[in-house]
This record gives sequence, structure tokens and C-alpha cells, in this order.
Amino acid sequence: MTPFAKRIIPCLDIHNEKVVKGINFVGLKDMGDPAAMAKKYNDAGADELVLLDISATHQNRNPMINTIKSVAKVTFIPLTVGGGIKNLQDIYYLLEAGADKISLNSAAIRNPKLITESATRFGTQCVVIAIDVKKHLTLPDKWEVYIQGGRENTGKDLCEWVKECYERGAGEILLTSMDTDGTKTGYDLKALESIRKLVNIPIIASGGAGKKEHILEVFRNNIADGALAASIFHFDEIKIDELKNYLNQNKISVRI
Repeated sequence: MTPFAKRIIPCLDIHNEKVVKGINFVGLKDMGDPAAMAKKYNDAGADELVLLDISATHQNRNPMINTIKSVAKVTFIPLTVGGGIKNLQDIYYLLEAGADKISLNSAAIRNPKLITESATRFGTQCVVIAIDVKKHLTLPDKWEVYIQGGRENTGKDLCEWVKECYERGAGEILLTSMDTDGTKTGYDLKALESIRKLVNIPIIASGGAGKKEHILEVFRNNIADGALAASIFHFDEIKIDELKNYLNQNKISVRI
């Protein structure tokens, strides 16, 4: 795998220890056991996995240590884990349980110093900032940042927040468009373009992948280093090996 190879990343949204999937962050459906699904993607050729406990912060729960341990036992690809992280101790426990990277969302907004502290303690490569955004209702080409699993509008501007995260030591940005999430209409290209101009760290596109062309689009336009998706993989609408062959045929560097 070359340093410039694009990454295909299935996402497991976890609620009550089960993988779930919804549309626009609502209408969650039970998809199955996290470890079983993680092994499926490990064996299918995924480059990484993202596991997000989407209700931990809202329910004020601790991170899903036991779930991560069970997933780490059956997978051999990098795991990024988020949800319920409040402090450095939580991060330490997740890394000890088998996570390779941690994803900060609500906690980073509430305590931006946690980004700096995490990057200093564990290394920038370990710190992923997950950002959930919606288009601004009145201002064109502006997006507002949401937390609490999309329940709370912070009023923060996407670009300003990305710059701050980068300056504080974030190693990667995982950008999810709440407008396109689960719709299978494609990623929010404008939002991705807007932050690509600001930072030179990896960007993961999330929210809206419905066909191979959507993933090719973000890679060909060089506005994402990884493509994250859930529904299309969970329902076997797109096979990871077929997707990678398609990207390879279109001159996108991927790990085959």
C-alpha cells in the first residue's frame, strides 16, 4: 500500500451494543453484532474500520471498552473508535482495548484543549476529529457543526472549526454531512472542497455514498483521502473488492 493509496472505510454506528443504520441520523435499524460485522469487513479487504457509539455521549455513558475488545480480537486492520470519550483516561482505555485511533466529536467542541492534550500524549496520527455538519439555512457555502449525535447545533462554522482542530494537532478530519447521510445521493462535495483548501491532513468523506461513482468522484477530485460508508456495505449493495477493482481501473491508487 503506497502512502497515497485511497482508503475504503466501512463504518459501524453502534447503539445499545448493536450496529445500527439510519437516514439523516434518525430512524435507526438494527444491523447486527459489531464483532461479526467487523470480521466480515476485515476479511472483505476494508482498509480500516470506524466504530462510533452514537448514543454514548447523549446518554452520558463511558466508551464501549468491551465491544472494542471483541472487535479487536477478530480484525487486523486499523480501528478508529469514537463515542463517549471525555478525557485522556478514556482514550488510554480505548487504545489499550485495541483501538488504533480515537475519534473526538462532542468532547472536542466542549473542551478543545482535549485535542491538543490527546495529540501531545498519544501522537497526532492517533487523533481523528469527527465533524457532523448541516448546510446553513440562509448563508450559501456555509455549514454549521452539530454535536450530540446530530441533536445539537453548536453554531460553529465548519471552516473555522477545522482550522482550529488542525492548529491544535488533529491528525485527520472525518467529515459527515447530515444533509446527505443515508440518502445515497453522494457526498457533500462542496463541504469537502471547502476544508481541503484549509488543511494538509487526511480527510475522510462520510455521509451519502450510494454507488461506486460517488466514491470515485471524491477521490478523482482529490477532496478526500478515504471514503467512509455504511449502508452500501451493510446491505452488500457494493462489494469492497469490486469497488477497489473499479477504482483501480479508473486510475485511483488503492490497496488490492
